[in-house]
Amino acid sequence: MLYFISRLCVAIMIVLGVAGGAQAASFDHSALDALLKAHVKPWDKGRATRVDYDGFKRDRARLASYLEKTAAVSRATFDGWSKDEQLAFLINVYNAHTIESILTGYPGLKSIRDLGGVFASPWKREIVPLFGVMHSLDDVEHGMIRGSGRYNDPRIHFAVNCASIGCPDLRAEAYSGQALDRQLDEQTKLFLADRTRNRLNGQALEISSIFKWYGEDFETGFRGTNTIGAFLALYGEAMGLDATAQEAARRGDYRLRYLSYDWNLNGTK
Repeated sequence: MLYFISRLCVAIMIVLGVAGGAQAASFDHSALDALLKAHVKPWDKGRATRVDYDGFKRDRARLASYLEKTAAVSRATFDGWSKDEQLAFLINVYNAHTIESILTGYPGLKSIRDLGGVFASPWKREIVPLFGVMHSLDDVEHGMIRGSGRYNDPRIHFAVNCASIGCPDLRAEAYSGQALDRQLDEQTKLFLADRTRNRLNGQALEISSIFKWYGEDFETGFRGTNTIGAFLALYGEAMGLDATAQEAARRGDYRLRYLSYDWNLNGTK
């Protein structure tokens, strides 16, 4: 009987340990999720989104509380998460701090670039407390996400948001490790389906300047694609390419023409 009780106690402890480990293996983004659902609005008949910065201003304390919790995450805890959990966390941190950055100057700014200056890019200011160190938005995007070599997913460019109209739309929900692949795919398709930013025009693919600035990220073998044209062909339906056009894009038959970028604030006003 004592042997049975002892084994039962051990089994209970194992179950509790697994449950505790599962809980520690992710971050609760529900606070950010609620804010995004409340203040990211459908635009252009639901084909895009715009951000209600007035609403975020009213809820700034809730946003600050979320950011305090992200700042409290240790490097050891982060390293214990899956790659998808890590990437979802970093994207959410980047987007949330971008919103907070806008609020520091809102409503008296027309563009995120108004927050910078001749010697102070808004993306290079150290405003992101993470893993016990102050970082810039560039550190998060180009160092932790792109530069780490850990994630190797060009779709992140359609998820991180620079608070500008030319940027891929801010998603009206937080990213999560469990849903990340679906979310990134949806964001990629939504952006490529926007004909003001990506289109086939005769013998040229007229596409967002994102592909010019970060072209190398689309040449690293993501789902078997090693060129921008092949990546666009992978999402050919969203791009409005028929089978013939998709094959031509894969072969590199189209010229790539990069469109101008609209840096105006992506607000609802």
